[in-house]
Amino acid sequence: MGDPRHDLGRRAEAAVAAWLEGNGWHILARRQRSSVGGEVDVIALDPDAILVAVEVRARHSARTGAAAFSVDRRRLVRMERTLAAFAAGYGRRHAGLRVDLVTLEPEPGSGSGRWRLRRLPGIGGE
Repeated sequence: MGDPRHDLGRRAEAAVAAWLEGNGWHILARRQRSSVGGEVDVIALDPDAILVAVEVRARHSARTGAAAFSVDRRRLVRMERTLAAFAAGYGRRHAGLRVDLVTLEPEPGSGSGRWRLRRLPGIGGE
């Protein structure tokens, strides 16, 4: 049996990738690591041709705090560097770079593990 947090992360990343694809995004990589010391949960091309690093943050319950407040500046800098390294080797045109956060929090009263997804675009300092 795996670590419950790891399992939650994998399920959340899959849900976010499917949600983005359903909204016209193209998923280019998942769990992308780079030599600059970072990892990005999802790298995608948005409908406006912007290359986006997507950080996925999920919560089983509201008890552990809001997912939107769980990304610190150090993590953000590593994600920006990883996205830049990916873009340098991507080899296709894009309209820019951006870092987004997608949070998944329990749907109120669902009890069945359904999530409410919310995308916060442009959390980085580009």
